[in-house]
Amino acid sequence: MYLLQSTERSMEQVKNKFYEYLNRLKPRGIQSTLMISFSMISVFIMLILGVVLYIRFSNISRGEIVETTRKLMEQTGENLEDYLVSMRQISDAVYYNVVKESDFLDEESSIQKGMNLLYEANRDNLRSIAIYNNYGSLMAAEPVASQKEDPNVTKQTWYQNAMEEMENMHFSTPHIQNLFDDGTMGYYWVISLSRAVELTEGGDSRTGVLLVDMDYSSISRMMDQINTANSGQYFYLCDSNGEIIYHPRQVQISDGIIQENNQTAADYKEGIYDEKFSGEHRKVLVNTVSYTGWKLVGVIPYSTFTHGMLNIRYFIMMLILLMAMMLAFVNRMVSVWISSPILKLNDSVKDYEAGEEPRIYIGGSQEIRHLGYSIQKSYEKIDDLMKKIVLEQNERRKSELDALQSQINPHFLYNTLESITWMVEGEKNDEAAFMITQLAKFFRISLSKGRTVISIKDELQHAQSYMNIQKVRYKNTFSVVFDVEEEVYSCCTVKLILQPILENAISYGVSAMDEGVEIRVTGRKEKGRIILTVADNGIGMSREEAEFALTDNTRVPKRGSGVGLVNVNNRIQLLFGKEYGLKIESEPDEGTAVSVIIPAVPYTEENRKILEKGYLFGKEVIKKIEDAGMENEKQ
Repeated sequence: MYLLQSTERSMEQVKNKFYEYLNRLKPRGIQSTLMISFSMISVFIMLILGVVLYIRFSNISRGEIVETTRKLMEQTGENLEDYLVSMRQISDAVYYNVVKESDFLDEESSIQKGMNLLYEANRDNLRSIAIYNNYGSLMAAEPVASQKEDPNVTKQTWYQNAMEEMENMHFSTPHIQNLFDDGTMGYYWVISLSRAVELTEGGDSRTGVLLVDMDYSSISRMMDQINTANSGQYFYLCDSNGEIIYHPRQVQISDGIIQENNQTAADYKEGIYDEKFSGEHRKVLVNTVSYTGWKLVGVIPYSTFTHGMLNIRYFIMMLILLMAMMLAFVNRMVSVWISSPILKLNDSVKDYEAGEEPRIYIGGSQEIRHLGYSIQKSYEKIDDLMKKIVLEQNERRKSELDALQSQINPHFLYNTLESITWMVEGEKNDEAAFMITQLAKFFRISLSKGRTVISIKDELQHAQSYMNIQKVRYKNTFSVVFDVEEEVYSCCTVKLILQPILENAISYGVSAMDEGVEIRVTGRKEKGRIILTVADNGIGMSREEAEFALTDNTRVPKRGSGVGLVNVNNRIQLLFGKEYGLKIESEPDEGTAVSVIIPAVPYTEENRKILEKGYLFGKEVIKKIEDAGMENEKQ
């Protein structure tokens, strides 16, 4: 136990000394750090060198494999050519030494004897020799065997090729010999060498076909010898038309299990090609067998190349692992050195986010000191901006409070209560009850539980209650009409925006005219916006006065509550943005129309809470709803 504690203390001391040493190494800048980092470039150079060496060795190994394969194919091609030449020589010997020198009518025995001698001399590579006339009738054969019943020789490919191109010799693809019955009931795979010959029979000359059936096993053995490697490469043989003569996976190809690109290989000239077949990259070597047009094809999958590089790959991986361990140690030292001031800067930022004073760490390299200084200045600007936002919010609340206070000023309340008292004393109880009900609705909506945003339906109810009270006060000297579309009721609005406009209409319209004053309140939805209009047929005002009514915030109204149109316009713009607000249209002696323009935001609890925070928070919702309204108008 004591030993363990002692070891821990020693490690702690070493750790403290290490950090003290790092603290003494005061970094002067990023440049000095980069100069130190250059010492690690050698490690990366080693990594690059390892990759280059691997690629170089891989290319050399690949070249050696390709060259070895090419030489093997050349040797095999020569062996095939020698074999095929020997078969051609047998065909020539039969033709020139036996057929042309004999008459089939008089010298049948000598013809058979000559064919027998040639067959016995080459029986290891031959299956049979046969001569047919132009009618497909068998003239002679070796070894002597009975012909199968009606083999239909003239329909077979080897016969037709010989008769169509008489000047050439023709090699067929592997097939089962079906001409003779030797009594063994066996089937033999052969490659037929056929040629047109001139037959003499009773002094008459006619055309015939000389057939030499080569034993396919001889070619198969040659190809099997070079297909013994297990590294993935293989060799196959095809004719000029792409028909496979030999393939190590012939059975799988015949069963449709695998495929081979033999048709494409048949069109290749001698050389080396890169191709992608069945999702596999591979190199293809092509060698043409003379005279026959056969193609000896060697296929080397790219996996074969990588298989030969396993040892080198393991060596390079071990080298990279060793260098990675060294790099990790060096990187640790450098990262501590560089990151220490950055971590301190990060801690000071976290302290600020936690609510502490913005005392940002300024230290470390020149670049980090500049970063800390910039963050410090940014936080100071943010604080100033937040103070401005708070001030703006306070101003908005103050304007709302002013508007609310204007609704409950003693003058309005006293006049209303006095009217109620007069009605009671006059035993007009129904009218008094109506006034009390309207006054209750008026103050209920005015207060609205401290909310800034209410539905247009409540705002219109508040305006109706106000106008009902004022009609009693002014003894019905004016009329008011509300004509609002139904879909407008369910949208949001700033509370207490219609009442100041109606009050001004009464103050500047009804007071100036004895009777016949009509006030009309309309509301409609247009292009994603709500337009509420208060129009009267009063004395009106000039265009300059109308513009002045929305710009002069210092003017004290001669009549009314003291809450001017500037106040209403500012509250709307604080909540919805500068593109909304009031619009005044007026002509002297023609009346005045004041329009409230706000976005058509559906009144939901979620939208209300967003808008209550102010324009900075609700502008995305407003923009989205306005765009949707414009789209609906287009449709």
